[in-house]
Amino acid sequence: PQTREALVLGAGLAGAACAAALRAEGLNVTVLDAASAPAQGASGNPGGLFHGSVHADDGPHARWNRAAALRAAQGLQDLPWVQRGLLRLAGDADPAALGQLLARQALPADYLQALEASAAANLSALPLTQTAWHYPGGGALCPADWVRNRLAGCTLRLGESAAALRRQAPHWLVLDEQGREIARTELLVLACGHRLPELLRGLDTELAGLLQPQRGQVSWLDAGAPGARPRLPVAGGGYVLELPDGRLVCGATSSLDDPEPALREADHAHNLEVWRRLCGLPAGTSAPLQGRVAWRLLAPDKLPLIGGLPSGAPRHRATQAAHWPRHPGLVLCGALASRGISWAQLAGELAAALALGLPAPVERGLIDAVDPARFAVRRVRQA
Repeated sequence: PQTREALVLGAGLAGAACAAALRAEGLNVTVLDAASAPAQGASGNPGGLFHGSVHADDGPHARWNRAAALRAAQGLQDLPWVQRGLLRLAGDADPAALGQLLARQALPADYLQALEASAAANLSALPLTQTAWHYPGGGALCPADWVRNRLAGCTLRLGESAAALRRQAPHWLVLDEQGREIARTELLVLACGHRLPELLRGLDTELAGLLQPQRGQVSWLDAGAPGARPRLPVAGGGYVLELPDGRLVCGATSSLDDPEPALREADHAHNLEVWRRLCGLPAGTSAPLQGRVAWRLLAPDKLPLIGGLPSGAPRHRATQAAHWPRHPGLVLCGALASRGISWAQLAGELAAALALGLPAPVERGLIDAVDPARFAVRRVRQA
């Protein structure tokens, strides 16, 4: 809490969010990344979605997604492009049943609406035939624009790769591949995307082994692609959105333990099928494609990792995450999966609050749900 400086590893969505939240509390923040520019990982896609979710049990996933999506929708006025509103297809679900679910959870219309197929088709300007959820506060934006906006005022150290960490109280030392020190700090934030497991292996082998990088390929079609143009982003077994220049982005594939960086025709074909299905195009419709490959990081329960890294088991109350001791001056913000735009703002604010001892932006139950100690807690409970 007393530190006035922080070092953030990672210049993507998570790192930029943490850096902005720490700067808002008056800290001098340095961001270190191996790439030559910010937003070169999954944050470098030309467009991406943000929105919440709804589940009948309103469990931690739905509550975290809702809190994060509501926060994500704020503070976007300084970005060059934001498209508001999003549809997520609900198959053949009964619109009346969806409306009853909204009523039971008292979800307001400015967060979520249930639409019949005809209303969804009218709203999207696509020949949709399915019931859909409409998220008025959701939408799409360019993640790299968001990252650059949040990094304003930070010191950037690009082209420097962190290979290992070492504790030398009261500092954390960041080492390169040759073991040379490249930085030291009292407050270190690990927000380095799919590279997080390799930095965790020397500190928590079990947690590092639980995290899985997932390869994803997105495709985009030029402005002359045939068929109707979606008036707002549409998701459901994939997604399609229109960029300001008229290109259509569709995708994305997902494959675990897949290090291949080259574009694959099979993945392009998958994304073309998503485009055809969501836009109501006949089989065989095609268009020239470009694309991009990047990696996400997933935790086993598909929730992010936000908070201090456990340094050992507590002597008492080991079934409660809040009682686990932590490595001093070290905070994680990672495993944002495919929801980086939706989760980053709230994740960064929560990471900063936990690092500095500030009031948290979410309730205790959600802090526990994303706590890096939660997997160790579950092992204790199951023993």
